[in-house]
Amino acid sequence: MKKVMVIGLDCAAPQLVFGEWRDELPNLRALMEKGVWGKLRSTDPPITVPAWMSMLTSKNPGRLGFYGLRNRADYSYAKMSIPNSAHVKEPTVWEILSKAGKKCIVLGVPQTYPPKPLNGYLVSCFLTPSTKSDFTYPKEFKTEVEEVTSGYILDCDNFRNDDKDRILDQIFAMTDKRFRLASHCLKTKEWDFFMMVEMGTDRIHHGFWKYMDAKHLKHEPGNPYQDAIKRYYKFCDERLGELVKLAGEDTTILVVSDHGARKMDGGICINEWLIKEGYLTLKQTPKEPAPVEKCDVDWEKTRAWGSGGYYARLMVNVKGREPQGTVDPSEYEAFRQELITKLEALPNHEGKPMLTKVVRPEEVYPECRNIPPDLFVYFDDLNWRSVGSIGTGEIYTFENDTGPDDANHDWHGIFIMHRPTDETSIERTDLNIKDVAPTILHYIENAIPEDMEGKVIG
Repeated sequence: MKKVMVIGLDCAAPQLVFGEWRDELPNLRALMEKGVWGKLRSTDPPITVPAWMSMLTSKNPGRLGFYGLRNRADYSYAKMSIPNSAHVKEPTVWEILSKAGKKCIVLGVPQTYPPKPLNGYLVSCFLTPSTKSDFTYPKEFKTEVEEVTSGYILDCDNFRNDDKDRILDQIFAMTDKRFRLASHCLKTKEWDFFMMVEMGTDRIHHGFWKYMDAKHLKHEPGNPYQDAIKRYYKFCDERLGELVKLAGEDTTILVVSDHGARKMDGGICINEWLIKEGYLTLKQTPKEPAPVEKCDVDWEKTRAWGSGGYYARLMVNVKGREPQGTVDPSEYEAFRQELITKLEALPNHEGKPMLTKVVRPEEVYPECRNIPPDLFVYFDDLNWRSVGSIGTGEIYTFENDTGPDDANHDWHGIFIMHRPTDETSIERTDLNIKDVAPTILHYIENAIPEDMEGKVIG
């Protein structure tokens, strides 16, 4: 029976894996030299939720019905929800394989909490409240996980923080435990499909990118953390090599990331901009910066508001839709176009043009389930992030309102595939994140559902 192993490195950056550090990552390089590889186009938006689920269901975010980590729960002004496994209505690869009688091991894949039943073993993801929760399937597997890892770590605590030594130690410890658990499962469990996702790559990028990247505005040459990210990549490469050996020669191996990473130049205070443009009105300005949900907004005089993150989500205050709507539905399209025109013309802090792109959800998704934002805004092609807090009085900022953060997400992650018969290196430039699920099913010789949106990578 054919086997497939997938090793996910959240946020792993193609310019590092395929370019700058290729010669220092021997196990990844070996897979590339006898396999198919290339940049993997992520979702719109390129963010962990919904990217991994889009990858593993082969469905776009609109069809999945979530558009980021935090989504509007209803048309009120404050109620938000974080989508978990219960919100995923489309079948994942392991659910399809389980129904076909294939044995599956799934470790750390985002949006797998709370655990759903499968034909095998599952350890849930960074969205799990704590290790006190039931985070495994079957439930009794938790005891084994804790014993094998000497205390499992779900995520790096408070990684947007200035205590860099603690963060670095915890990222390495977390990753060591995840790979240790992966090795244990490969040695002791029956499996046809194995997948793990490591979050440390994402956390170390956000915490340490400025120390590595000489082009970063806050880079200081000779700093003590200059090689931290490279050391971590080499550590992951070494541990990945151990898993490849355990996989066996007859296994198809994939190494993937959900999106990439790049330096972050600064932040645009989206709600401050809306205030200055007359689109958002406060009854009272907060004494210190606060999220829009906690501000005294005069909704009867507000036409739009936004949220922060690696991209901006803009919501329009529509009559008959929001509780105190002000924009008539007949004016909705014209108003969105007005916002698009102004935002795409917004210069940076030095008055220079930015490559900002504003997207209507219906332009990128064939359908939009649940409640999408009215607009997505990618500031300067993701060189700048969105800052949602109100109270700075400034449009431009170089401090992140949720804690120190050096990197933004990028449009492309990595894809590497080595099949048992591969002898040459093939670089591809047409790879999409939705191609991964049908590719897994193809090489495990399982039927591919007709409603999957991606193609098999050959």
